[in-house]
Amino acid sequence: MTDSLPIPLSAPLTPAQQTMLVNLVRRAARAEIMPRFRTVTRAEAMTKSGPHDLVTEADHQAEAMLSRGLQRMFPHALIVGEEAVAAKPALREDVSEAELAFIIDPVDGTWNFVHGLPLFGVIIAVTRFGRPVLGLLYDPVSDDWIIADEVNPARMAAVQGSERPVRVSSGGALSELQGYMHYYLMTQARQDKVAPLLPALARCVALRCSCHEYRLLAQGAVDFVLSDVLNPWDHAAGVLICRQAGGVARMLDGRDYNTSITKGVLLSAANEETWTSLKDHFACLLDI
Repeated sequence: MTDSLPIPLSAPLTPAQQTMLVNLVRRAARAEIMPRFRTVTRAEAMTKSGPHDLVTEADHQAEAMLSRGLQRMFPHALIVGEEAVAAKPALREDVSEAELAFIIDPVDGTWNFVHGLPLFGVIIAVTRFGRPVLGLLYDPVSDDWIIADEVNPARMAAVQGSERPVRVSSGGALSELQGYMHYYLMTQARQDKVAPLLPALARCVALRCSCHEYRLLAQGAVDFVLSDVLNPWDHAAGVLICRQAGGVARMLDGRDYNTSITKGVLLSAANEETWTSLKDHFACLLDI
């Protein structure tokens, strides 16, 4: 007898439903995101948790369009968007109780978007009781995407081309590892502990866009992504895609990632050896 959830025998969405999802995201990007790119000014952007946490009409209108479309396609699913949670934080707690939930980040990388940097994306995660079962990382500028579900491997696709599989890097020695860390979002105590450890790595930066950070991890361009800000709209899709591209993604303390986890450090890496090496290197974060 076991308390674990049964392993699904089929993908959470059929191929036809996945195509419908991609098409909806593409339509929202064409209608609500790209027409506003490089037209919105910094003065027009609004702030949320702080001066660098921005939101625009593109975020609000794209999320509204995506939410309407998903609710029509999946009437019994819970639809939760980043901006909806900002207005009503209790919505986040509903995700871990939902048999089927769609989590929307309508414009991931809004700071980049506002400042005219073409490095932003749309993230859609599908979860079952908080466990990611499908992820979509869409780039509105290139009009391409990486998608995976817990049955099928991660693959990249574009309108004018066939799908191709993506694969994480082979990792390497600590001094060879490159990755992304949300250092400036950490508390001062964590920054003080982590800062002396960064020179041991080949390179550790941040793109201000989880969508592209996880895309590059899945494509083998970098070796890891580490964050202690556990917004599910930033990470749930990327965790699933990392795993389905051959990588390892779990909490630094060894727990499997679930959207119900709000505190801790999430580490996604190229393989088990790389994950363990980074976990040992940043073990100090477990004490803070």
